[in-house]
Formats: sequence, structure tokens, C-alpha cells
Amino acid sequence: MHVTLHLSYACNMDCGYCYAAPKVSPTMTETIARQALLFASSTARRSCGVVFFGGEPLLHKPLIKSTVRTAREIEGDGPVRFYFKATTNGLLLDDDYFAFAKTNDVLTAMSFDGVRAAHDRHRRLANGGSCFDVLSDKLNRLLAASPYAPILTTVNPDTAEYLYDSISLLIERGARYIVVSLNYAAPWTMVRLNVLEEQYRRLAEAYVRWTDEGRKFYLSLFDVKLSSHINDDYCRKERCALAQKQLSVDPAGYLYPCVQFAYAGPESEWCIGHVETGIDEDARGHIREAAEAVQEPCSTCSIERRCRHTCGCLNWQTTGSIQKVSPVLCPEEKILVRLADEIGHRLYKKRNPRFIQKHYNVIYPVLSLLEDAAERPSKTDADASRDSGVRRSFFLLFQRLPFP
Repeated sequence: MHVTLHLSYACNMDCGYCYAAPKVSPTMTETIARQALLFASSTARRSCGVVFFGGEPLLHKPLIKSTVRTAREIEGDGPVRFYFKATTNGLLLDDDYFAFAKTNDVLTAMSFDGVRAAHDRHRRLANGGSCFDVLSDKLNRLLAASPYAPILTTVNPDTAEYLYDSISLLIERGARYIVVSLNYAAPWTMVRLNVLEEQYRRLAEAYVRWTDEGRKFYLSLFDVKLSSHINDDYCRKERCALAQKQLSVDPAGYLYPCVQFAYAGPESEWCIGHVETGIDEDARGHIREAAEAVQEPCSTCSIERRCRHTCGCLNWQTTGSIQKVSPVLCPEEKILVRLADEIGHRLYKKRNPRFIQKHYNVIYPVLSLLEDAAERPSKTDADASRDSGVRRSFFLLFQRLPFP
């Protein structure tokens, strides 16, 4: 079981597409955070992922630090090991936080939408001003400290034409773990979907080129779909299982089946308990049963086993029902599966060593770490710090910490 802690709903930015728009809310107390950790450890076997979320979680750095300290104390009393991740807009990243994250193995994911034209279209400061320059610098500092820090990019209909340039920018900056998501709730038209498809095609070509060049990177758009073909059974097991593998905890300690449902509030049908009293199994069972119901439009689809139509959180956000799939998801998934299969065919036919290792060798993360270390025979202090970031990032990613 993994838990996402919504420390508060306050934020220092005002992003146009955010499903969690800033609002006045209480801040999670240390007592609630401790109860959440105890609850999570009671449901876990050996490991438990904890995600600091918001709003903007770095508005509450003291709470993050105290929660990590508490987790280490709890670890001493039992077999469960905690792994931490913070999802941030990046504005409050500084030397003190980087030192804390390094010392305490906190993986940091940062939202960044790419080139200036794309990033500034929707990701704005609270006063409406541009944040590209300051966040561009923060991005560089984060990647210097942790090359495998996940970079989260959101694509909107009016920024789709910048996607190739945006991902290329991130690759050139040294980003190695890039998660791309559409704003499915936006008004996508066929014209904009056609623009998106062309951008995906350009990125598919770049994926092959970057792999041929020996670059190390993870690009969610294609790597997820490649894995869904190569590791079919495993990927099906790892698909969204609403209210089962990951729960969200709101600032007051109430439990929800996934990240976006926390904003519905404790009086909603999506509240399934509290960290003090545990899970309301009847409420969770009702949600799980509804989420697992067969969706007729999808059941006979040729790519059903590789599609994200099972994501109840995404379905609810875009259609208001966990059983009704976003009308944008279907055409996008078909495009991505087709392009990913083309990528896989080309690289496998060439027996590209980077591709083969990445997708067919289960210990690739370990081998890649050793490879990174071997490339730095003489380390300066900066190199040692960077290598520590590589080790931390690989270790945490290998634990399959969730990325809401």
C-alpha cells in the first residue's frame, strides 16, 4: 500500500489546467501525519511509498521533515521501510531542501511543461506572471542533484504543437525520467488531436534516434506501451486498481481511493475512512466493484490489455464516472500503441543494445547504476553528490513508488 499525503490545498502558483486549484484549507498536523504513517505501515508488508502532495507540498517543509523523522522512528519498531517522494512545482527548491532530500532519500518530481511558449501558457505565478526563467534554473539545479528526478509535463490542446520541442529541451537539459500527461479534461478537437499525433510521430523518431545514440532516458509516452507488450502479464497486474494499491489522505486525515478524489471532501461518496479509524471496507468494496465492472466499449478492443481505460481516477475527472472512459483517451491510446510498436520493431530488429537491456533485462536499473558509476573514475565533491542522487533515484524508482 502506498499513501499520498495532501499536506494542504494551498499553492503559490495558479496553473490554468490544475484539477486541484488552490483554495483555503487547513494544513495537515504532525499528529495526522504520524497517524497516516502508522495506518500505512499496518497495511504494508515490507515497503510503503509516501508521496508529499498538495497544493504545493514545499510550502510545508517543516512538516515534511518531521514526517520523515517520524517514519524513521516507526521503521525501528517493525519490518516496514518507507520510501518518500515529493511532487512540486519547483518554486521553493533550494540548497537546504536539496541537502535534506539527499540525506533522507526523498525523490523529487517537478512539473515543467517545456519550452517557454508551452510552459507559460498555463503554468503561471499566483500574480499571473511568467515563471519560466526561475523554474528553468530550478530544473537545472534539480537535475544536477538528481538526474533521474521525474519531470512531469502536461499537454493541452493549445500547447500540443510545442510537445516535440519541449521534450527535446528536457532531454538536452539532462532529464532522464519524463512523464507526459494530457489534460484530458480540456476541449480536444480532431484538429488538435491531429496536431498531437504529428508531435507523437516526431517524438517516436526521436526516441529511436536517442536510443541509437546510447542515451539513457525514460519517456512515459512510449516506454509504458513498450512494456505493456513485452511484459504483458506484469503490466496488467500493475494497472490502476482503484482503492487497493494507493490511497490519498487529505489534510484532516480522511482517506480516498486515489489522488483526485481527495478534493471531493469527506462528505462525498469517495471518502472511505480516516487514518484514526481505518478503512470503511463497505465503502471501499463498493468503489472497487464499480471500478472493476467490464466496460462494454472496451471489452472487445484489440488493445484493451494495453490501455489505461481502467484508471478510475482519470475517468472520474473527465466524465464524472469511474466507469466511463474519456473520449480523448481512446484515440490517443491507439496512436501511442501503434507508434510504440513501430519503435519496438525497429530497435529490436537492429538488436539495439540499449533497448534490449532496458526492456528485456530485469536487473537493468542495477546495471545502469554501475555503468554510471564506472563513467566517473575520479570524483569531485560535485560528482560524488550527483552519483548519490543517481543511486537514490534509481533505488526509489526500482521500488515502484507511485507518481500521481
